[in-house]
Amino acid sequence: MLGDWYKEIIGDSLAMQISPIKTALNMGMQPTSHTDAPVAFPNLMMVMWATVNRVSRSGAVIGANERLTPYEALKTITIWGARQHFEEKNKGSLTVGKLGDMVVLSENPLKIDPMKIKDIVVLETIKEGKSIYKKGS
Repeated sequence: MLGDWYKEIIGDSLAMQISPIKTALNMGMQPTSHTDAPVAFPNLMMVMWATVNRVSRSGAVIGANERLTPYEALKTITIWGARQHFEEKNKGSLTVGKLGDMVVLSENPLKIDPMKIKDIVVLETIKEGKSIYKKGS
């Protein structure tokens, strides 16, 4: 999203190398994505969209070779995020014995047009097995 600004500040060549997440993955790392809240609104669907598409506000693709697949991007905000915080035994995936934290989404981010990932809405949030948010409730 900030790609246009990066291009202006550091130039096209260096901007294309910003946040080299695919390079990190190819090197065997398990990179994570985040929201920068409160600097940016905490919307993980927008984060996932940006990680998959790498499109700036003007529509320019910033570092196409650093794009992740939707599945890889989902892992950056779930499994690998939990691991980064040393919480993989309790969080990050739906496994017997874990907390059961999850969201119900309006669309499957692995099956829709990647450009529409940012439009996915959280319909319900479940924390420790209990519904704590339902859209429209």
